[in-house]
Amino acid sequence: MTPRARRATWAVAVLLASFLVGTFTLIHKNDDFPTGQAGPRVDISVSSGATGSAIASLLAKAGVVKSATRFVAEELKNPKSQGISPGIHSIESHVPSSLALSEMLDPKFVRGLIRVGEASTVQDVLSALKSAPTISFNYTPQATFKLPAFVPTKSLEGILAPADYAFANGTTATTALQSMIEKFSQNVGSDGLLAGFERYNAYQVLTVASMIQIEGDPVDYPKVAAVIYNRLRIGMALQLNSTVQYAAHLRGKIALSSSATQIASPYNTYRNVGLPPTPISNPSLAAISAALHPASGDWLYFITVQPHDTRFTNSYPEFEAWVSLYNKYLRAGAFK
Repeated sequence: MTPRARRATWAVAVLLASFLVGTFTLIHKNDDFPTGQAGPRVDISVSSGATGSAIASLLAKAGVVKSATRFVAEELKNPKSQGISPGIHSIESHVPSSLALSEMLDPKFVRGLIRVGEASTVQDVLSALKSAPTISFNYTPQATFKLPAFVPTKSLEGILAPADYAFANGTTATTALQSMIEKFSQNVGSDGLLAGFERYNAYQVLTVASMIQIEGDPVDYPKVAAVIYNRLRIGMALQLNSTVQYAAHLRGKIALSSSATQIASPYNTYRNVGLPPTPISNPSLAAISAALHPASGDWLYFITVQPHDTRFTNSYPEFEAWVSLYNKYLRAGAFK
């Protein structure tokens, strides 16, 4: 081949390559909506276990993205894409696939998001489920669930994992609750709860954690745990306001009347020595960890004299002095 022929061949190859790159770029640009031209929001209902390609098809059919293939490509580039939750997502239409994926991953665009808070109770969760637009509320007290093996009762108290949940449209309340129980089981399977602590079994430790969750700030959880175990060891009543508040449906009340501490209930730790029969809240992993790893100390008393100022002692006279200080701060409105 002559030099001139080689140059001609090279020029044709360069032109062909440029054409192919240009064509690919044009196609690539044409498979996505432009930025800044979003349309109205549309509801995308994602079922439990939906695949990335199935979600992409839903978005393309609804006009959210221009190409399902392009959205799948964005999913493959983003490892967080597997976190798209089931439920009803309210997403802008006619947007680039990258923006659509970002909104699909953002909890604030999920309608009916159900938040199980730390220190929440079964009744709190049931109320959230009842008001969620995606839930078919079929719950009855006779409903049966697959509970962790260490739970000796049918009570769901304490075993609904605190987290944000989203469920597909039409999910039943019992299915949603079972999902929360399963998440709890996954969490405690790796945090040591199943081994218990000293002479206390896993369920008793969970009960301790449920009280710790309400009684102290996270920084004080291990000390609160120590007080509870110290009192249990010497047969001293726990006298925790949180258990009376649970029994008397007075949660959120800072002060308790003397009559409230005399109510007849197995949850009243002023009248009954030992642990209440079940947990009184859904504890965080931090509270469970504190129940498993209490601080080392001989404290028997603690009191929060003002917000974020919890004090611990083994001296009753010192505790009484702090009670007077607490009452002073309470009258001044420190706990409002």
